[in-house]
Amino acid sequence: MSTAIPAVVAPIGASKKIGEVILEVKNISLGFGGVKALTDISFDVREHEVRAIIGPNGAGKSSMLNCINGVYTPQQGSISFRGQTFKHMNSHEVAVMGIGRTFQNLALFKGMSVLDNIMSGRNLKIKSNILMQALRIGPAEREEIMHREAVERIIDFLEIQAFRKTPVGQLPYGLQKRVDLGRALAMEPQVLLLDEPMAGMNVEEKQDMCRFVLDVNEEFGTTIVLIEHDMGVVMDISDRVVVLDYGKKIGDGTPEEVRNSPEVISAYLGTSH
Repeated sequence: MSTAIPAVVAPIGASKKIGEVILEVKNISLGFGGVKALTDISFDVREHEVRAIIGPNGAGKSSMLNCINGVYTPQQGSISFRGQTFKHMNSHEVAVMGIGRTFQNLALFKGMSVLDNIMSGRNLKIKSNILMQALRIGPAEREEIMHREAVERIIDFLEIQAFRKTPVGQLPYGLQKRVDLGRALAMEPQVLLLDEPMAGMNVEEKQDMCRFVLDVNEEFGTTIVLIEHDMGVVMDISDRVVVLDYGKKIGDGTPEEVRNSPEVISAYLGTSH
């Protein structure tokens, strides 16, 4: 594509080559009072792959992502990222390390423009202090120009140039989801956690989002961890799939292996499949 984002992700044209384990979840257990959300969950994510997490409602999928990006602290287990093992992390530390996140429920600034929403994803990269930013003097002005150029590349990549100055609250739902993806990309993540990025979309919107997810993964080399209910999407774009049911892992493998697992068919896909 001509609309690369070299300042945000790997250079365009990078061939997809699945590498070594970049993220590893070991024996994670999470509970709220007497309710077990996750029980002894272990799986890994390899560099440059699309790793899907599937399961029925209430299976613990979002709770798992919340453990990975520091929203929840599990009672047991650990998470390793690039060889470093952590038992307790907060969301800021996770973002600094290079793990980005979108959420199932949009948390965009509805009164702000598309450009400013995506710009907010650059906050971690800003070095100038608040006073210098306000006065736009010296290094602060040069830094702002650099960050805005990175955001403009993301806007071009996501094909939302026509809406760059539009308040996000005025956009259709599908475009708001695209802005949410753009804000996460602005963080320059090595691993991108996507929590149901296609939920509530029509067929055309889903096709567009699938294309963008694959472009980020295949062309830029960003590792994707994806929660998605649309099994057609999961089977088409995922390299490996982990299956949760009632907070327990019941399947883990390639899409074909998961599709043919009797336990997964019984618990999730249904016998008619």
